[in-house]
Amino acid sequence: MSQRLMFFYKSIMLATVMMSYSASLAAENRATDHPEVQGALAVVDAWAESLVAYDEVPGVSIGIVLDQDLIFSKGYGFSNVRGNVAADVDTIYSICSISKLFTSMAVMQMRDQGKLTLRDPVADHLPWFDIEEQHADAGPTRIQGLLTHSSGLPRESEFAYWQGDYPFPDREAMMARLSEQATLYPADSLFQYSNLGLTLAGEIAAKHSGKPYADHVQEAILDPLELWDTRPFFPANLHGKQMAIGYSGKFRNRERQPVPPFDTKAIAPAAGFTSSVSDLAKFASWQFRTLSGERNEVLDPNTLREMHRVHWVNPDWKVTWGIGFVVSERDGTSTVGHSGGCPGYITQFVLVPKHRLGVIVLTNASDGPAGKISANILNTLGPALGKVKEDAGDVTTDLHEYEGNYGGSSWGGELAIRVWGDKLVVVNLPNDRLEDLPKLKRVGGDQFRRLTKEGDERENWIFERSDDGQIIGIRRHSMTLTRVL
Repeated sequence: MSQRLMFFYKSIMLATVMMSYSASLAAENRATDHPEVQGALAVVDAWAESLVAYDEVPGVSIGIVLDQDLIFSKGYGFSNVRGNVAADVDTIYSICSISKLFTSMAVMQMRDQGKLTLRDPVADHLPWFDIEEQHADAGPTRIQGLLTHSSGLPRESEFAYWQGDYPFPDREAMMARLSEQATLYPADSLFQYSNLGLTLAGEIAAKHSGKPYADHVQEAILDPLELWDTRPFFPANLHGKQMAIGYSGKFRNRERQPVPPFDTKAIAPAAGFTSSVSDLAKFASWQFRTLSGERNEVLDPNTLREMHRVHWVNPDWKVTWGIGFVVSERDGTSTVGHSGGCPGYITQFVLVPKHRLGVIVLTNASDGPAGKISANILNTLGPALGKVKEDAGDVTTDLHEYEGNYGGSSWGGELAIRVWGDKLVVVNLPNDRLEDLPKLKRVGGDQFRRLTKEGDERENWIFERSDDGQIIGIRRHSMTLTRVL
């Protein structure tokens, strides 16, 4: 498992919060109308914008789904830096390993149709599966092992397709090279993340459909879900336009280089899909509908629940996996999803099914902070959603004129001031974590006091105005910061 992937799993486990939001709230009391939720979304917006600016990320697109509503969606930076094309919610990115969710669904469709079982040996369905089994006495490689990364297979087909000019193999080359590879571990013994495994899962689905993999998933999954901007390939004709240009990670000179388009060919079931925030938001809402039994366009509700449950626990108890989905647990609440990382793109798709909450973060940089953003969104939004059921959230005081970013000192950075309910919230920028955010309580005129977590009042914060009454700065501890945004 890569360090980036492990960071995602750990961060999501830490970020998962218990929330008391109910999907049955009446329309007139929508969660997004609550001042606490509005404050949390404002903080997320200010923080994400600063992250793109200070970390020099080319572009980021974010979506937050609550049941059937996309309650927050925004693009930051550029999908094409040189062309000055802004990133937005319809910008298409390579979603790389999030592709595995669609492939796993395709296999489960075949299972539900009685064409296979998860305990079937892979060789029973792919006669050309002739990898050297170094631990044959432990049992064969099975389909469930492919979907839970416990098959014992190597991580990749034996080609150097993650570097250079990205020489992904075609189907025939992948099949031919398989006989030259060997299993790493006994089947069903250890977790080993494997793009090769999900590639083979795609081959199994394609065989039973009687169609090429791309055609089958288009007809069986993408079209029924109306995911019109999701494709099992890289749309080179849209590159630099609706399709974001990917950029390398930063080099020592702080510069990035554009990454050329790539065709994942045979590895498409594991890493070849492209999509947008808008489409993945629909994908999230479909899952919430299906789990509730409302509709089942492509998958039986019980099958989706099965995919969301833990099917593999590593002997060290540090890695848990569902059918295709990463599954984490905290205080009895499951978080499911997947990350993606391809040359020029880092992405996250995270769901908290119990609370019908989904977070989508797509970036076009090889070191994009998708994991950091998704974890901080969950940490910030969770407690705010918990307030929705506790009170009506009525606020009579309008504090929006104080909102802005304040800075200009030699220390660098900024303070983002945003409205949070009947108070102001302060976010230090840049900042890796959105936690323990100070709140400001108005005590009269333009004077506020900082509150501790326990609610005790501390020092004064005084907003300053220009001659025409506009807020231009903020003074605290005998220092003044100028409004910069």
